Amino acid sequence: MPELEIEAALDAAFKRCELFSCPLNDQQKQILLQALQELAQEWLDGDGKIPIGADGFGSSETPSGNPLDELAPEERQALLEFVRREESENRPWKTTLLNDWVQERDSGTVQFIRDRYGLQWLERVKPFHLAQYASAEQGEAIRLKVGDRIEVTNGLWEWVQEEGPCSREWFLCTVISIREPSDEDEAEIEERGDRYTSCVVRFDMGAEYEIQGVYDWNRPNWRWVSE
Repeated sequence: MPELEIEAALDAAFKRCELFSCPLNDQQKQILLQALQELAQEWLDGDGKIPIGADGFGSSETPSGNPLDELAPEERQALLEFVRREESENRPWKTTLLNDWVQERDSGTVQFIRDRYGLQWLERVKPFHLAQYASAEQGEAIRLKVGDRIEVTNGLWEWVQEEGPCSREWFLCTVISIREPSDEDEAEIEERGDRYTSCVVRFDMGAEYEIQGVYDWNRPNWRWVSE
């Protein structure tokens, strides 16, 4: 893989990190660039091409569908548990993995991602892919953060039907604040009468809306952007 291609791929990855509110600093970017250049050199075969294998390099096509579908059930469960644990500690899970890879640390129960799937597979995984495997019992794999782009349905503020005069519509917006029960004292929680997370979103035209019970009763009324 030519150096320019590596730099272009990393630049795209850095922009995605910024989009999902987990930007890397300049030192981390430089470390990743150097590490990938070294890996690419190691993987060069006799024809001067990088073999197409589990690590995903060398492929000219991006598979469609949910990347998590490609995992064995036990691998998928291990990944979801890892993501929930890292996100609950306010550590972006992809950044944790990349830091492990750059520093040659073992990633424990998710080491298989590096060993068998690689960076290109990791880059394909988006929040909406993880959300497809979320369950009511286990909760969200990735929690909302300020700056996240999501879509909300008009079912939040009006009665909608799957078929009828008031059908369901989706609108792009940006999360601008989040209120967790743990951020409030007991008196405030008792006064409000609930212990659920809420967030405020801002639509592209400037209007704002507060979503109560964002992970509970209103969970069907928002979704991660699939682009």
